Amino acid sequence: MEINQVVATLYCTQRVPGLDHCALRVLKDRKGKIQVATDPVGTRPGNWVFTTSGSAARYAMGNADILTDLTIGGIIDDWAPETIAKPESSAASNNGDASDTPAQTNSNPARAA
Repeated sequence: MEINQVVATLYCTQRVPGLDHCALRVLKDRKGKIQVATDPVGTRPGNWVFTTSGSAARYAMGNADILTDLTIGGIIDDWAPETIAKPESSAASNNGDASDTPAQTNSNPARAA
C-alpha cells in the first residue's frame, strides 16, 4: 500500500468493458509521480488516500473482473506528511522503544479546530 493525494477526476467516455462504471482519479505521490486509480470510495481532489496495487487492487474494487492495477482503498482522515517522514529525535531513540512516541501530529490548523 502507498499514500497518495488525489489531484483530479479523470473523465473517459470510451472504456473497455471491465471499466464501464468505475470512477477514475489522478493521484500524485510525494515525489510528484502521477498515476491513475479506480475509486470505489468517492474521493475528492485534495484528499490523501491509501492505495492497493496489483491483483489486490481488483479485489479492493469488490469485483476481481474489473481491470485495474491501482485502487483507492480509503481516505486518510488525518495526515501531516511534513511531520511523518522526519527522523525520530535522538532523545526518543535513547529512551528505548520508539513506538511509545506519537508518530503523527496534526499541523493543519483548519483540521485542529
